[in-house]
Amino acid sequence: MNLNDANLNRRQFLTAGLGGAMALALAACGGGEGGGEPAEGDGQAIKVGLICLHDENSTYDLNFINGFKEAMANLGVNDGNYMIKTNIPEGQECYDAAAELADAGCALIFADSFGHEDYMIQAAKEFPEVQFCHATGTKAHTEGLDNFHNAFASIYEGRYLAGVAAGMKLQEIADAGQLKGDAPKMGYVGAFTYAEVVSGYTSFFLGAKSIVPDVTMDVTFTGSWYDETAEKEGATKLIDGGCDLISQHADSMGAPTACENAGIPDVSYNGSTIDACPNTFIVSSRINWAPYYEYAYNQVLSGSAIDADWTGTLATGSVQLTEVNEAVAAAGTADKIAEVQAGLEDGSIHVFDAATFTINGGEAVESYMADVDTDPDYTPDTEAVVDGYFHESEFRSAPYFDLQIDGINLLDTAF
Repeated sequence: MNLNDANLNRRQFLTAGLGGAMALALAACGGGEGGGEPAEGDGQAIKVGLICLHDENSTYDLNFINGFKEAMANLGVNDGNYMIKTNIPEGQECYDAAAELADAGCALIFADSFGHEDYMIQAAKEFPEVQFCHATGTKAHTEGLDNFHNAFASIYEGRYLAGVAAGMKLQEIADAGQLKGDAPKMGYVGAFTYAEVVSGYTSFFLGAKSIVPDVTMDVTFTGSWYDETAEKEGATKLIDGGCDLISQHADSMGAPTACENAGIPDVSYNGSTIDACPNTFIVSSRINWAPYYEYAYNQVLSGSAIDADWTGTLATGSVQLTEVNEAVAAAGTADKIAEVQAGLEDGSIHVFDAATFTINGGEAVESYMADVDTDPDYTPDTEAVVDGYFHESEFRSAPYFDLQIDGINLLDTAF
């Protein structure tokens, strides 16, 4: 069978098997994991698939998987009506996985990694009856496909709150006369120099700076979302370089483990590391994907359109912090986080308030054209500074803040 025949067969299968998926709920399809009984509730269900870059050993993918299972439980979807594919690279394998899920009867398919996007778009064009939702992507609002969607959350607000907790700890260390240097310095292990990572480490830094104005931060990159050895080595390099506290935007236990071994306070990401790092873990921010899964599922079930770009917030329960580890955090941290969160929610505090940072050694930021409608040349196209602050994740869901602000020192930029 040639490729065109295979594609035709897939389309024929979907036309016959899914038919009015967007207008009516599907009866559950047979096969797949756990059989094909309909979900409990109204006796109707659709089959759903999730594609993950790694597996449960990655904190990033585990967060998606846990949110997916939580959403399925909340929706009353049984095991036979959802499928999870793990360890799917950011290549043609993603398209293959998406096609397999579509062939298995999934009417709604999610993917969790930035590099999956082009392959999800490819699948969306081939399977117009199936809805494809991609986390962290940038192209849905320009592709114009009715069945391809992007989603993210205002996690920069969660990272800012985590930064507040870091600032409280740094102030405690400073007051005790235990700083490694003359001024507080943090370290940050990032994966790539993408805007998503830049937005994350900058918001974390600004949260800490709101408590400790003279803080600086060194950032190192690994060139991988998941490389435990590289992340551990990166954290060790930062600790040896005089950092008093470490955070990360990478997906393994490498950095937290290095901190626990060295006795350096740590702010992790995508979930608590308190069990493995009880003496150093302070708090963690994460995106709770369950609200988005439930939203998309219910839109398909009712025959309604899914937003091309969906941004979860603190208010939707999509941005969350773990409980503060009181054994490590500075006194009053939880109360301070609650105070700042209230300010973020009522609009009295903006993470990227232009009055709180400068660039190029003291230059104020009054205007910035961001690359929102991403093209191959990353051409700036949208004024992002309005009313005195940078409007992150408002013109599209995925982050586009990529300014390099004063106080943050990049140790390497190869990635």
